[in-house]
Amino acid sequence: MELLREAGFHPLEVIRAATLKGAEALGVAHEIGSIEVGKMADLVIVEENPLQNLKVLYGTGAIKLTDDNEVVRVGGVKYTIKDGIVYDAKELLADVKRMVEEAKEKEGYEIYQPGRKSRPQPK
Repeated sequence: MELLREAGFHPLEVIRAATLKGAEALGVAHEIGSIEVGKMADLVIVEENPLQNLKVLYGTGAIKLTDDNEVVRVGGVKYTIKDGIVYDAKELLADVKRMVEEAKEKEGYEIYQPGRKSRPQPK
């Protein structure tokens, strides 16, 4: 998305490219890609206007300056609707984070500094 925006596309064109135009390219625009009676529709719901800032469509939102010059995080996907079921995006993110942590712990997974094959020994 960001690459299209940086190339000069209007945010609405970027959203269309990701939805309707993508469905057309795949030959499935009669089933998905826009909201119409009879089409399948998985949706994301955000609290900010993506036409003003596409980054609010990112799962974690975007950084924004308030009128008081304070940095705040805004937007982000609030809900996802998939196959008619409403999911709370923040709860899903927390669940995935927990699953990853549990899997790493179970496997004894650790990240080492690049170029090292083992953990540095304390001095």
